[in-house]
Amino acid sequence: MNNPYDYSTRTGIHPISWDDFHGLVKALAVAVAPWQPEIILPVGRGGYYPGTLLAHLLQVEVYPVRLTRRVDDVVVRESPLWLVEPPAAVAGRRVLVVDEMCSTGETLGMVRARALALGAAEARTATLYAHTWCTGAADYVGLITDELILNPWDREIYRDGAFHFHPEYAAALAEQGLAAGPSLLIPATPFVAARKSE
Repeated sequence: MNNPYDYSTRTGIHPISWDDFHGLVKALAVAVAPWQPEIILPVGRGGYYPGTLLAHLLQVEVYPVRLTRRVDDVVVRESPLWLVEPPAAVAGRRVLVVDEMCSTGETLGMVRARALALGAAEARTATLYAHTWCTGAADYVGLITDELILNPWDREIYRDGAFHFHPEYAAALAEQGLAAGPSLLIPATPFVAARKSE
């Protein structure tokens, strides 16, 4: 099993636009719909994006769960730690666990097992992306690639009064001899907040 945070062996990058994201989730909706899930458990944080959109597209209930290897956006654990568990509402229902990336399959497996332990009638898993070595861990996958995926929602951070390329992505690009240039940022219409407190 590969280390999901070892970027030294990755070759190539795959920037995902918001349009790409929407298209991938629509593809998952088409794939999942015949099974008729009744509850979606998106895994936070990254799985909240596809899970919530999928719940809207399929018009089913969504109950976010959270388990993570990170603290303050920094990887500090080898295995995920539960922060928010599935609700009792999963009992007797078809449950779809949705995450952003399948790197090891551990997170998907933990949530699926917990849903089944709570009495889910059946539990399946879906991810936006999976590495080639992890495709068997998810029932539905939007995109299979070993490239470095650059998500539209976490590519930039706001620090010291300005937006910056996410340091983890910048370091991963550096492993490939690439720089985090402006072309990799998300094009967005500039707005000023309509209201703010002083």
